[in-house]
Amino acid sequence: MKPSFKRAIRATASVIVGLAALAASSVGCFLALDRAYPPPLPASLTVSTEVVDRDGELLRAFATPEGRWRFAVDLDAVDRNFVELLIAYEDKRFWDHDGVDVIALLRAAMQFVGNGRIVSGGSTLSMQLARLMEPRESRSIGAKLSQIFRAVQIERRLSKREILERYLTLAPYGGNLEGVRAASLAYFGKEPGRLSLSEAALLVALPQLPERRRPDRNPDGARKARDRVLERMVTAGRLDAAEAARAATEEFVAARRPLPALAAHTTAAALANQPFASRLQLTIDRRVQEGLEAVARDAAAKLGPKLSVAILLADAQNGDILGAVGSADYFDATRSGWIDMTRAVRSPGSTLKPFIYGLAMEQGLVAQETMIEDRPADFSGYRPRNFDMSYQGDVTVRRALQLSLNVPAIRLLDAVGPARLTARFRQAGVTLRLPPGEAPGLAIGLGGVGLSLRDLVQLYTGLANRGRTVGLNDGSQPPGTTAAPAATVLSADAAWQVADMLSGVTPPEGAARRGIAYKTGTSYGYRDAWSVGYDGRYVVGVWVGRADAGAVPGLSGYVSAAPILFEAFAKSGLAAVPLPPPPSGARRPTRDELPVTMERFAPLEERVAAAAASEPAPRIVFPPEGARVDLGASGEKATPLVLKLQGGRAPFRWLANGRPLSEPMRRRTATWQPDGTGQSTLTVIDAAGRAASVRVFVE
Repeated sequence: MKPSFKRAIRATASVIVGLAALAASSVGCFLALDRAYPPPLPASLTVSTEVVDRDGELLRAFATPEGRWRFAVDLDAVDRNFVELLIAYEDKRFWDHDGVDVIALLRAAMQFVGNGRIVSGGSTLSMQLARLMEPRESRSIGAKLSQIFRAVQIERRLSKREILERYLTLAPYGGNLEGVRAASLAYFGKEPGRLSLSEAALLVALPQLPERRRPDRNPDGARKARDRVLERMVTAGRLDAAEAARAATEEFVAARRPLPALAAHTTAAALANQPFASRLQLTIDRRVQEGLEAVARDAAAKLGPKLSVAILLADAQNGDILGAVGSADYFDATRSGWIDMTRAVRSPGSTLKPFIYGLAMEQGLVAQETMIEDRPADFSGYRPRNFDMSYQGDVTVRRALQLSLNVPAIRLLDAVGPARLTARFRQAGVTLRLPPGEAPGLAIGLGGVGLSLRDLVQLYTGLANRGRTVGLNDGSQPPGTTAAPAATVLSADAAWQVADMLSGVTPPEGAARRGIAYKTGTSYGYRDAWSVGYDGRYVVGVWVGRADAGAVPGLSGYVSAAPILFEAFAKSGLAAVPLPPPPSGARRPTRDELPVTMERFAPLEERVAAAAASEPAPRIVFPPEGARVDLGASGEKATPLVLKLQGGRAPFRWLANGRPLSEPMRRRTATWQPDGTGQSTLTVIDAAGRAASVRVFVE
């Protein structure tokens, strides 16, 4: 081997060793710097708190502590065409490099030398993410080297998907908008899941010069930037020229839309209960909420200044609140819009009357066709009067409830007892507000008590749900909070009787029949107008009035609130559900079918006087309350159930689920042949009109 060749080999080997040593030294230096100066990569970014509906759709967002709109981004929820356009425009070798695109950097350097100015930066998306995490004002070589170092660090710690998601969360889009979701919501009014080509091109162009290209401040600049993106993609062979031309003709709204602020009161309550959560989910349905808010807003505009509207829609089967409007406009100070009137305690007017009638029917005191007096009456100094100051004379119980007559309702409440009614409400999770130390009196039947719209809707879930109320829940409660358990407010038969009567109330003028049962109410002094209605699944409650409890002459439940109720049902977007069928054995007897003791309701004092001969009130001794009875085979071979009673004055009338079993009898025993299984109510009425009832379950 020639000496010269040997020298060449030794020189080459020396160079290779030197390069290897330099590479090893560089790697070691990088690793040392990497350990000494780790990148600022928090486990999670500070983002706006999102409150979403039951399906995950955005209801309302709250800005970050710095006042920025910045939303967490899931790459799967971003339009795929936009992502591909972004990478093709900003960093076409994104999926292949390790943070630095050497080819792009060399191109940028050559352009700088040839033009004497920066033509393109050569920055990768990883480098741009590094700049977003550590903002620098200068575009010096030192700043660029720092970005390169950070980009390599980022690539070692995050996947490509994570890098894209962080970039799309932090990229500036003008003003206090950061990230593609905030920009899409503010500029297009929608999530970035489905963007047009024009919208995608604009969102690609904005982060480079966000303030100069904002469509709300500089629509011409935004349009030109969008078109440049489209042209470059055509030149690069990424877009068809005709497709790009069509996108360039698409106009956009040169304005910034407000971010969603639906269910403002409920979302604010949810945030107050969980202030550090980044995402909160409610039971509300966004579609339902939008419809109800539009109804409340339009109704308030027609009602006039200072008046507000609150609406609550709940699922009677599970208690989920699907729509909650606390006021006509949360941001309207003239209507005190910030006050949540679904929670405010007000007088409910006549809206509790259905429960009075239901309890009276449950106790066997009246049936729908029982006659009752509507004449001036004095109840130990309490003299109720009807809303229109007139009286109907003798009316049926059905008609008295449908007309919302006051005197008949108080007659029945006097018979069943205010304490028993309020006990049923407490059992259903609703406590009426009375003045301190005051016992429930007859005035509660006409609104002389306090409760909220939420309380009222919760009670009405029992009417829609065969007598069983469910606790309401909207998802805003503090963690660990549970809704009130299901409870019985009326028997299934009584709840059906009430629904049958209320479904016959005439709809307000101009409203179409929807197959709902509803009741209205007006509080003392025309301060509150109410309307509550339900179908076979949903309950809607409406309140109208002034948040400051000021009087509104002419305000009434039927005129002011009932039309809103029907409109709320119509605009909720929910399919109508038929009212439940009558439970087994329940029916509406005609007047001719009524026992003599139920043909006409007698006042309490008359019934007591009739029993003055000292006989004790009747009491059913068999079967006992709550008994489970197994009668064996069904049909003709089934064993009849023997009924026994003590006390009372003969003759006695027995009823099963409100239906007479036989003619009045003087014996204190009777038999009953059930026509099916399930819960039944047995009632006996004596000659004085006194009644006793037990509930049994037939197996």
